[in-house]
Amino acid sequence: MTVLALIALGVATLAPPVLGVTPRPLWVSQWAAPITAGTALAIAAIAAASTTPVTGFALGATLVLAVTAAATGGGPLVLAAFRIARRQPDAGTESAPAPASGPLRGGRVIGLLERAAVAAAVLAGWPEGIAIVLAVKGLARYPELREPHASEQFIIGTFTSVLWAVAVCGTGYALIT
Repeated sequence: MTVLALIALGVATLAPPVLGVTPRPLWVSQWAAPITAGTALAIAAIAAASTTPVTGFALGATLVLAVTAAATGGGPLVLAAFRIARRQPDAGTESAPAPASGPLRGGRVIGLLERAAVAAAVLAGWPEGIAIVLAVKGLARYPELREPHASEQFIIGTFTSVLWAVAVCGTGYALIT
């Protein structure tokens, strides 16, 4: 079961960069990367729950794969959350949906670093690190959050990223304990 969990974590790591390329081939759906990554993580979590704690090489592989899967896998999930949010009308208004690119720039790189930092903090046994990462991100983005739709984009992106990173770390933690 350990091998299955590690392979599934590897798939969760590689699916987003492979299936989430832009422009994507016609046969690849915009939902392929988030669905594949989420399914692979679920398989890894189930396999990790029914195995003994890993040691040696498997321990190192688990830590590396968990941080890498957290960093790479969140991007397509955040984009999927934005797609879902754009389809929902605002309560009581008939306003136009937010533009596809959004008002916040540099979000992909910031999100990648955010998820890697959250994963590293959780796996290091320092959950307070999540608060520091989110505080730094909030302070750095504060001037931009007054633009239309920026605060919604910030909240959706941050929550999706952190939830993904914590879910991946939970799977990794199940393997190492």
